[in-house]
Amino acid sequence: MLSASKPILAPTSLTAMAIWLPPHAPTHYALPHRRTPPFRSIAQAAPSPSTTSTAVSLPPSPKKVLVPIAIGMEEMEAVILAGVLRRAGADVTLASVEDGLEVEASYGTRIIADKSIAACADQEFDLVALPGGMPGSVRLRDNEILQRIMVRQAEEKRLYGAICAAPAVVLMPWGLHKGRKITCHPSFLGDLPTFRAVESNVQVSGELTTSRGPGTAFQFALSFVEQLFGPHAVEDVHSTLIDAGLERSTEVNRVEWPFDHKPQVLIPIANGSEEMEIIMLVDILRRANINVVLASVDESTNIVGSQRMKIVADKCILDASDSKYDLIIIPGGPAGAERLHRCTTLKKLLKEQRQASRMYGGICYSPLILQKQGLLQSFSLAIVRKFFGHGRAKGVANGMVFDYPKS
Repeated sequence: MLSASKPILAPTSLTAMAIWLPPHAPTHYALPHRRTPPFRSIAQAAPSPSTTSTAVSLPPSPKKVLVPIAIGMEEMEAVILAGVLRRAGADVTLASVEDGLEVEASYGTRIIADKSIAACADQEFDLVALPGGMPGSVRLRDNEILQRIMVRQAEEKRLYGAICAAPAVVLMPWGLHKGRKITCHPSFLGDLPTFRAVESNVQVSGELTTSRGPGTAFQFALSFVEQLFGPHAVEDVHSTLIDAGLERSTEVNRVEWPFDHKPQVLIPIANGSEEMEIIMLVDILRRANINVVLASVDESTNIVGSQRMKIVADKCILDASDSKYDLIIIPGGPAGAERLHRCTTLKKLLKEQRQASRMYGGICYSPLILQKQGLLQSFSLAIVRKFFGHGRAKGVANGMVFDYPKS
């Protein structure tokens, strides 16, 4: 089982970012160079050949996972759960407990569910995992269909779990914590029964798994990969995510880079973009009070990410091109990055960004696109440091239960 004590810094659990800084900008932190392994889906172990020559071996059915979502949920927790488990080969359903399928999360990202919770009422799942966030957790708690699904899941001794506020706000009123050790976000830890509460990042107690917050979401998701598919699947999935720590660099002739306005950041997205990277960037930067615009380069503002999650952009790239940005950051995903590369409006914006000595960068596959355009000569928390300094970045990290690098 995964070690509950292993430190985690969620943003660096994805592939490292390349970022171009104008010559006058300080570079307090540098990411270590790592070779990125190819992205691949993790399949279940193939069944052993049949002992008879005439029999046909059928592959096992994929593990079925339900991730309910609600208005005000923690978008990082829901998307990381779905993204990691789909990489492992699970059949993951995002189900809305709202009247419609489009759900606005706690930091403004709009996600379109695969189906309504009512459509899942009579289905059987190998795992039901609840994201947290407020008021998302309350809205999950108040949904009677979801309550019936979760109670049946526990009674039939199938896997279930919750993260952040959800263990205290959802599981406790339903009585699904009884006889189990349980953890949750530090803000709700006092609501748990004293003799059952623990402060581990991930707590597995029988069929129930709980975790602390957005900063432990990768550990939470990987614990389910291990329980559903085994330890080898964890290693395979983890190798595609890249776990690289931030390292301090020595600053020579340090230059301060103050802002006299609220920083403006553009994140262009396309069909095939890596949704975990999109959501983590948006979530962390908006927590730091940075104005973030998600702009679609495709015909529709509704895009389908690399792991088949549907995200609604704030506007199209043409509308977004009327503004100036302190930073343009391009998410990865091979198919999405290629679509971004072919967008003439984005090419023009990036060229203007370079000429004006404003920042731009990319993560995962997208630095190759910047290189193709001749624009390539950290991560989200590194950007927060750049805009607001070490103190603000540390505050954002603590709020999401990240283990933050010491000064």
